[in-house]
Amino acid sequence: MSQTVIPQLRITSARDSLPFYLQGLGFVIDWQHQFEPGSPLFLQLTRACQTIFLTEHTGDCQVGGAVYFIVPDVDDCYRDFTARGFAKTAPPADTSWGSREMVIVDPDGNRLRFATHVAA
Repeated sequence: MSQTVIPQLRITSARDSLPFYLQGLGFVIDWQHQFEPGSPLFLQLTRACQTIFLTEHTGDCQVGGAVYFIVPDVDDCYRDFTARGFAKTAPPADTSWGSREMVIVDPDGNRLRFATHVAA
């Protein structure tokens, strides 16, 4: 099944946040929109077939949001992200609800939770 909802996160500075998402987590920019030079950016990014919007527009949403990514192997994500050197996170841990998860916080305080279902 393809993704049917695209989460949107507020960022305060694309200049500060994009290295975290691109070099740190491996997202790529699909497209970006800016009404004119110097105005806020709105971007679509994708990583491993999972898409998010990032927006600098103050009226779109507030900083401090959260996204839950279901991934095939959260331990692989952890190794990839830490090797890139941008994302500081504790290693994945098993949860009482049957998943293995880790949380990464972006430069604006948005929480990105990566999870893999663990067979019972």
